Amino acid sequence: MKKIIIVLTIMLTATFANAQEADKAKALLDQVYTKVQSYNNIYVDFKFDLKNVEAGINQETRGDVTLAGNKYIFNYLGSQQLYDGKKVYTIVPENEEVTIEDKSDDEDAMTPSKMLTFYKEGHNYAWDILQDIQGRKIQYVKLTPIDSDTEIKSRLLGIDMGTMHIYKLIETGKNGTKTTITVNSFKTDEVLSKTLFTFDEAKYKDEGYFILRN
Repeated sequence: MKKIIIVLTIMLTATFANAQEADKAKALLDQVYTKVQSYNNIYVDFKFDLKNVEAGINQETRGDVTLAGNKYIFNYLGSQQLYDGKKVYTIVPENEEVTIEDKSDDEDAMTPSKMLTFYKEGHNYAWDILQDIQGRKIQYVKLTPIDSDTEIKSRLLGIDMGTMHIYKLIETGKNGTKTTITVNSFKTDEVLSKTLFTFDEAKYKDEGYFILRN
């Protein structure tokens, strides 16, 4: 009986400690979310790494995104994606093509508009490692999707404890693919052009672009 009581005590203590760690992780992410929501607009320049050893994939590139409310303009792999709050416009200069479509409702997709707020719901949280990167304290929180049918195994979100901004996102898929987004530059409340999130269809037609509506 004494051994059973000891085992139960250990189990209850571990469960309580894990619950405390989860609460601490959620509290940190709530601080980050509040900070992000306080800005009128955000500009992020980032590095993007995609790796899958079994598939022989190892890609590295850079991109940037400007967000204001639910609108964004996203530059990546030589193309530009614009969301004006109603439609998504994907502009590919190499092909002289513009695709116009509705915004995706895919909950797993890491769209620009969700890049800084995706962690707010749909995950279980766990406190993870603390890294010192050139004098910056980066605290990681592990996010495990609640939905077991998702293709995402886990996500690690690195928070700069000095600024309460997101520094790194490491996403691991169930197929072994690892996606890492590292923030190089994070700017807030910049002066933006009033037409930054406006798509000028006439301009692209004049330049000979093919306009495709999905």
